[in-house]
Amino acid sequence: MSQIDGRLLEILCCPITHRPVKLLGEDILQRVNAAIAAGKVRNHGGVAVDDALVGALVTIEGDLIYPLRNGVPILLEEECINWAAFND
Repeated sequence: MSQIDGRLLEILCCPITHRPVKLLGEDILQRVNAAIAAGKVRNHGGVAVDDALVGALVTIEGDLIYPLRNGVPILLEEECINWAAFND
């Protein structure tokens, strides 16, 4: 799993809800990647997510996921995955 500096993580928040974010756990990351592999995941911008996530940030409620690419959090609204839609 990709890592991110703890001090940076303390100041980051979701750009949509302004709630704090945390690293996505390995168990959920595997479930997200299985859904991606099955072609079931679209980001908030409506684009199909084709590449498995190496790491991600998630809001503290666990509903919105933001990918990490090369250790950099991609905190853009259109890149967000609404995990709550898959977690029913």
